[in-house]
Amino acid sequence: MIRGRMYIAGQWAAARSGREREIINPFDQGVIARVAEGGREDAAAAVAAARRAFDAGDWPRTPAPERARLLLALAGLVEREREDLARLESLDTGKTVEESRWDMDDVAGIFRYFAGLADKDGGEVVACPNPDATSLMVREPVGVCGQISPWNYPLLQASWKLAPALAAGCTVVMKPSEITPLTTLRITELVEEAGYPAGVVNTVLGPGPEVGAELAESPAVDLISFTGGIATGKTIMRAAAGNVKKVCLELGGKNPHLIFADADLDLAVDSALNGVFFHAGQICSAGARILVQDALHDAFVDALRRRMARIVLGSGFSEGVQMGPLISAQHLAKVESYVAIGQAEGAQLVLGGARPDDPELAQGFFYLPTLFTGCTGSMRIVQEEIFGPVVTVERFSDEAEAVALANDTIYGLSAGLRTRDADRAERVARALRFGTVWINDFNVYFVQAPWGGYKQSGLGRELGRAGLEEYTELKHVYRNHAPRALHWFGA
Repeated sequence: MIRGRMYIAGQWAAARSGREREIINPFDQGVIARVAEGGREDAAAAVAAARRAFDAGDWPRTPAPERARLLLALAGLVEREREDLARLESLDTGKTVEESRWDMDDVAGIFRYFAGLADKDGGEVVACPNPDATSLMVREPVGVCGQISPWNYPLLQASWKLAPALAAGCTVVMKPSEITPLTTLRITELVEEAGYPAGVVNTVLGPGPEVGAELAESPAVDLISFTGGIATGKTIMRAAAGNVKKVCLELGGKNPHLIFADADLDLAVDSALNGVFFHAGQICSAGARILVQDALHDAFVDALRRRMARIVLGSGFSEGVQMGPLISAQHLAKVESYVAIGQAEGAQLVLGGARPDDPELAQGFFYLPTLFTGCTGSMRIVQEEIFGPVVTVERFSDEAEAVALANDTIYGLSAGLRTRDADRAERVARALRFGTVWINDFNVYFVQAPWGGYKQSGLGRELGRAGLEEYTELKHVYRNHAPRALHWFGA
């Protein structure tokens, strides 16, 4: 049995209330850990520790090469612990261990990338109308950062936030999802091993309405970063308005995948499957809304159905398994409710739409890969984020209709398109209102490129140089080298 405590001001501690939470394996509902269940007082203590470390500690003034060295040390520790971290992530989330290994490789790469950026911005001298003055633009750490990460990619998403904050010289309070905290606790142990000063990184466990709300509302927090659902994101924005703190939000998407008639059928189907079914569709960038041009529609649906029927479900630790369970009983019920909504709306259920009948999977939160056709843009299953192994297919006749259908959504995180026409690809990519557009691919991300959405998919960007800049304030320093009296007033 794993036991987990919170980390505040360089010390491991139980919740002040004494509460604990059981962490459940979604494969069989077995209890895998008991962890501290913090509340507002614990979050406030962590914020106070981060505030002291920023205001009175050395971290914000630590030379950038030293911050980079510590980030590289953390990357090395992640690489050392890769297999154990991957297995812990799969145990916590239900995803395949192979996918978790890829995640851990990405985590190490993220810390290495931001270590490389830490000492690259020495400021910028800009033109000044006074020839006897210099004008310098400098970036400084924003301060104390509250970071709320989601349950679907616990350590990967935490690293997207933690690495740039540390590179910039900020101090941090991390709050993982209360149902998947285990790898965040482990990376906190590695932060301690790497030698970060006390108070620079703090980790608080507990529910969003208590711990998350304290981080969002606290006037001692300068920036709040959140990845999750739209409703919670709006709540955080309202709370952050109390002291006008910076907000960085990634709020998911309903991501269209446009398949034109000239696309290679086999590649299009393979790309569509990869775009939807990793981690049982519990991905903010899942291409769960597929739009296919009329001439290719029937052949595409038939090929997609046949491939989906062969997806292997099971334990993430079993060889050959391609898809694990959903995260919880509550989330499974949500997916089931959307399937019922789709049928009531008149969509055609072609495949799936039920729990598997395999008795070996009966204790887990499994759901069969599900395919709806005959869908239209007005349906809730097309417009709303289901966050499960459910894909909808719509038809379009021409390029203009494809773009109009794809853009008809409150979301704007990502989109993809398949075509052999290079000119069309460029036109459509420019016309799509999404933060990332993939041409002849889907669900590709890398640390050098910024990630974030248009419209209600969020505010700000993570990853890339833009991800580092989110954790800085831009200051203008003007110096007059030859001051003289103006004799303007009272002369």
